[in-house]
Amino acid sequence: MKAARLIVLGIAVAAGGVAAILAGGRGQAPAPAPAPQIATVDVLVAKNDIGMGTKLSPNDLQWQTWPTSAANAAFIRKNEQPDALQQYEGAIARVAMSAGEPVRDNKLIKAKGSGYMAAILPAGMRATAVEISAESGAAGFILPNDRVDVILSRRDREAEKATGIETNIGETILTNVRVLAIDQLVQEKDGQKVVVGRTATLEVSQPQAELLAAARRTGALSFTLRSLVDASASEHAETANPRDPRGDKISTIRFGVTTSVTPK
Repeated sequence: MKAARLIVLGIAVAAGGVAAILAGGRGQAPAPAPAPQIATVDVLVAKNDIGMGTKLSPNDLQWQTWPTSAANAAFIRKNEQPDALQQYEGAIARVAMSAGEPVRDNKLIKAKGSGYMAAILPAGMRATAVEISAESGAAGFILPNDRVDVILSRRDREAEKATGIETNIGETILTNVRVLAIDQLVQEKDGQKVVVGRTATLEVSQPQAELLAAARRTGALSFTLRSLVDASASEHAETANPRDPRGDKISTIRFGVTTSVTPK
């Protein structure tokens, strides 16, 4: 009897152990699948807010990890340009950039020994300054990178001879001209939206610069501000203008180049 009891007890203990193992197996959660690995790349970004015309130092830029799939081909990558922090030291920001914004080569000007204004001028273009007032400068609402038409206000001597009455006329002599700066301001600062300056610097071709120089001696110049949509749509359009202030001529601007002809 004693041996039989021991056998029964052993069988019961073994059965209980098997049951416990089975129960434990059912309650255990399956091992989680490994997370998929995302390919990344280090790209050059602005460390701080960078204003247009700012000369960069290594402290203005930093490397930031980006998913490779989200990195534009134009981004500056560490695996391709490991010395970019030093390479772009002293470069000038062509446009404003926000902190964390990826840096692109076309947003920077590597101007060795050049000032900002000379560096941003396209080939063949000139920067010329025109005196303005609050009235002639659209009450200060014209800012750098806006586009304007230039109007010449002058006395019409021929009409005065014919009528004996003082006659003043206004003529648009240039259209869709880009404003490079107002006084020395080339960007908005501290949220400032209105700048009333005394001098506007315009981006013009050589013939247009000559036209402006002659117009200053003929009468008063003023600007009219163009809308962003209108300025963009008309950038390469052909525009006919009234009289050339240098004489009895018709001035025509085509693709930014001014030509004058004498009417028959």
